[in-house]
Amino acid sequence: MQLAVFPQEGLLVRPGTLELLEEALDLPGAVVGGCPYVEATADDARAHVDLVLDLAVRYGVPADLHLDLADDADDPRFTLAEYVARSTVARGLQGRVAIGHVTSLAAMAPGVRGPVLDALAAADVAVTVLPATDLHLGGRGDTVNVRRGVAPLHDLWAHGVRVALSSNNVRNAFTPTGRADLLDIALLAARVGHVSEQSDLDRLLDAVTTVPAGVVEPGVTCGVTVGAPADLVVLDTVDPETVLLDQPRRWMVVAGGTIGFHQT
Repeated sequence: MQLAVFPQEGLLVRPGTLELLEEALDLPGAVVGGCPYVEATADDARAHVDLVLDLAVRYGVPADLHLDLADDADDPRFTLAEYVARSTVARGLQGRVAIGHVTSLAAMAPGVRGPVLDALAAADVAVTVLPATDLHLGGRGDTVNVRRGVAPLHDLWAHGVRVALSSNNVRNAFTPTGRADLLDIALLAARVGHVSEQSDLDRLLDAVTTVPAGVVEPGVTCGVTVGAPADLVVLDTVDPETVLLDQPRRWMVVAGGTIGFHQT
């Protein structure tokens, strides 16, 4: 579990919030979050990004921003992914910044989207795709051909962007369904993201295991490999290709080498 100090209601639009972030970041183990699209103007949204990334540098912590959650790319407050990438590089934060949602990418033409994805890859900014949340929130104003904006998995992978999967919330107003089960989210992502090839299904497994582990703890060795922490979910199968599609029984959970759950 990791605590992200998250100014969900904004920074510039809510005077005094920056000081609260600074106070919270003095606590051990906290990382800094951001939500720039709640600011009143595009300039303020970019300033929000700058303030959050400056805090990441100052406190030596990763940054995680909720970003570009929109059905289209008309409002510049919701098209800040490339700005985040450039700002990440400018501060030397490569590999230490993640952005979630980024649904407006799905509304961009490939020629517009491509340079944004290249900038994210060059800055090693991870993208956390949130299919359960964004399917529920998206397209609320549409009466026909309802848009189901989810960040485009295939394009993200093709441009070399690190992709994680998660659920923004579980069983609240933003995401009323869910079991807090990442394999369930990965299967949903396969269905909505037109994922069918085994190599891409394997990438979805990476997106709920090694990639998010690297997002939460940048630079830490992870996975089933020598030197990695013994953090494992043991599944009732001997065939890795069945893990996503069959959703086998979770037989054991090991955290830090200690068995925390064992189903007989």
